[in-house]
Amino acid sequence: MNDHYLKKLDRVTAILTQLQSRPLVRAQDLAEKFEVSIRTIYRDVKTLENAGIPILGEAGSGYSLMDGYKLPPIMFTKEEVLSFITAEKLMQRYSHQSLGSHYQTAMEKVRSVLKNSDKNLIQTVEKQVDIFNYHAPTTDSIKNIIPTILESIAEKTQLSIEYKSIDSKVSNRMIEAVGVFLEFNYWYIMAFCTLRKDFRQFRVDRILQVAKTHNPFSQEYGGINDYRRNSKNEVTKVKLLVEKKIMNHLANAKKYYGLIEEVETDEGMLLTFETEWIKDGFPRWLITFADYAVILEPEILKVRLRDLINDISERYKDIQTKRL
Repeated sequence: MNDHYLKKLDRVTAILTQLQSRPLVRAQDLAEKFEVSIRTIYRDVKTLENAGIPILGEAGSGYSLMDGYKLPPIMFTKEEVLSFITAEKLMQRYSHQSLGSHYQTAMEKVRSVLKNSDKNLIQTVEKQVDIFNYHAPTTDSIKNIIPTILESIAEKTQLSIEYKSIDSKVSNRMIEAVGVFLEFNYWYIMAFCTLRKDFRQFRVDRILQVAKTHNPFSQEYGGINDYRRNSKNEVTKVKLLVEKKIMNHLANAKKYYGLIEEVETDEGMLLTFETEWIKDGFPRWLITFADYAVILEPEILKVRLRDLINDISERYKDIQTKRL
């Protein structure tokens, strides 16, 4: 069997896996995934149909397997089996506590269908992989809170929550959840708040009570990142000239603090930001690498950074004086 037919066999098998795992699969998505033309996908689907697989749908609308059709258990490759180990370790360290036990039982079911040789492979390697997390996990008073939120999104029903703000004020809100996300070791809900008539994000560990209601909502919301990017708060443009040697240390944080452009110059990296935190958050982050950066604009940031440095210097002078 030549290389062309081996690739086709692998692709057709992978398409069948996609059909088993999703209610509807578009030819365009499959073409992008396998980096082939849509016409090739049409031929692959026809190959499956000729093999007796009952596929519903047609080109242009999407494909699905006939309801109730069952296939033998999927066989995993060695590489896929080894990937489970890393996935488990990541879930143990970074998963929200309300999801961890559910993921563990799901993985036990996956392990139950593995060949004995694959089970032995996992047992041999799993102690050789670990994930080190230097942040203390957050704790919640509500069991299964994230599954409850996700159920409300799937069912399109409003949630009633009791929420404690950062200044310890407690309020009752009715929200329409758009999604959840993890950021800097905290889980958040992005939701439409019916009280504020606007989108808000709520930190999950500050939710004191949560309940699904019978109130449906019909609004079709976009992806969660659409709402995280489209802030209505006032933003300030910042330009920094940063030495190239420290750019790797800013890899994750620079986007969080509003990076919109990055240009390499002879003098260093010219970084442009749009930030909502010009008075506090941004200058406090900048101070961690200020000896490698020059503020080009705005003037307000230069003044704020100078004030912060002076405050820190005065504090340590006072401490030193008291010790003497």
